[in-house]
This record gives sequence, structure tokens and C-alpha cells, in this order.
Amino acid sequence: MFIISSNNMLKKAQNEHYAVPAFNIHNLETMQVIVETAAELQSPIILAGTPGTYSYAGTENIIAIACALAIKHKIPFALHLDHHESYDDITRKIDCGIRSVMIDGSHESFQDNITIVKQVVDYAHRFDVSVEAELGRLGGVEDNLVVDSKDALYTNSKQAAEFVEQTGIDSLAIAIGTAHGLYKSEPKLDFERLSQIRSTVDIPLVLHGASGVPDKDVRECIRRGICKVNVATELKIAFSDALKSYFIENPDANDPRYYMKPAKAAMKEIVKKIINTCGCAGKL
Repeated sequence: MFIISSNNMLKKAQNEHYAVPAFNIHNLETMQVIVETAAELQSPIILAGTPGTYSYAGTENIIAIACALAIKHKIPFALHLDHHESYDDITRKIDCGIRSVMIDGSHESFQDNITIVKQVVDYAHRFDVSVEAELGRLGGVEDNLVVDSKDALYTNSKQAAEFVEQTGIDSLAIAIGTAHGLYKSEPKLDFERLSQIRSTVDIPLVLHGASGVPDKDVRECIRRGICKVNVATELKIAFSDALKSYFIENPDANDPRYYMKPAKAAMKEIVKKIINTCGCAGKL
């Protein structure tokens, strides 16, 4: 089976001081680009889909395409549930074959977050499924989840240690100043907070909202202990901008086998850049 848990790949990244990129997928073409590029660069990757993506494309369809791509390119990778909130939805997708999940209870109180996450962990670990959870809240928009920047809460290092111990999660997404979607100005990341969390938590740490964060800052986060970097908006912009440009230049175009090519090529350059920034090329 080529679709694997993210557990071992993130532990390896933590031990060897690089990060595994988690690229958000939306359709066949985006999945093709990411897996093909990872195979070329021999990079570990995670394909991440929000609830909206799985609803749009169909869980069984996404799994089938992922398996076919993994076999074709002879690389294992994780197919991940990104920002899922429903226990029933997560367990159903685990039953379908998903082996890496994120349960997002960050909008709940600290104790309720622990309760929700622990329930998912207890089910997922029976099937060797890795579980990511989030402590603290990122600003911005992810699917239908909207967090106003003034309500975004940074992760507390002492709470992080307690959270990990009580839930038994495999990786922890932390809030240190990143946000979902586009930044209105360059984000100011709290590197010292990241170092404090790293000193109290021994599991892999995850950085959400990396689109638009300067490469140097992403590398600094990795140096301080981030093992997984989530990228979504940057991919969508490259893909859609190239697609729109093609139609402007070719208004009579109607064949997706042709008009998708420049969109895929533009996205591929972003995937390459992120892999190189994460330092994971050749780490497969």
C-alpha cells in the first residue's frame, strides 16, 4: 500500500532537520502535479484535502487517484484530512482508507479540544492512522472556517505539553503568527514562542498558513523545529492565474487537455520551490 501514515515521515524529518510539505489538492490536475514533481525530486510529500475538497471530488475518487499516482510514480505519500472537525466524518474516511488526519478543535475551549481530539486518536490509532491537532487559532479563511485576526490566539508552550500528553496526538499544529489565505502585509512570526514550544513538546510540529511567508522565515521555522509545512493559497493562485492568462490569449480554447497545461506548469514551479525551501529533496 503506497498511501501511508504521516507518522514515520514526520519523525524522520524531525530527526534530520527538514520539513515535509503538505500541499492542498483540489482536483486530478493538482494531484498529478504534486506527485509527479515529488517523484522527480525524490521528496516526501503529503496531499492534504479540506472537507470541501473531499466533498467536491468524492473521498473514494480522491483515494483511487492517489493510489494510482503512487503506484505509477513508485513513491509512498500520505493522503491527509486537513482541518476536519466532525468525528463521524473522520472515522468514515479512515474506514475508506485514509491514513493521516487532522482533527481541528482549536475553536473549542482547551478542555473540549482535548476531549474531541482524544476521541479521534483512540479510533485512529487502532488502524495505524496518524493524528494531527491544532492548539491556538490561525487568522484567515480555510474552507468555511473564518477566524478574524483579532481573535487568533497564539499557542501557549505549557498548554502544548499538557495537550500532547493528554491527547496522544502524533503531530501538533501551532499558532505563531501565520494565517490562512493571503497576507495584507508580511507576517511577523514569533520564533521565540516556537522555540519554547519545541523545548516542551517532543512530537513533530506543524506550520499552517505558509503561503506568502518569506522563504527565509520558513527555513528559520524549520531550523527551530517545524517538521511539516502546509501550503494551499500559493498553489491556487499560480494555477488559476496561468489558466486565466491562457484563456485571455486563447479565447476560443475549449479542450482541458490543452488549457490545463500552463496551469499545471505554473503550479509545478511553486511545488518545486516549496520542496527546496523545506530541504526535503532527496529525502524519500
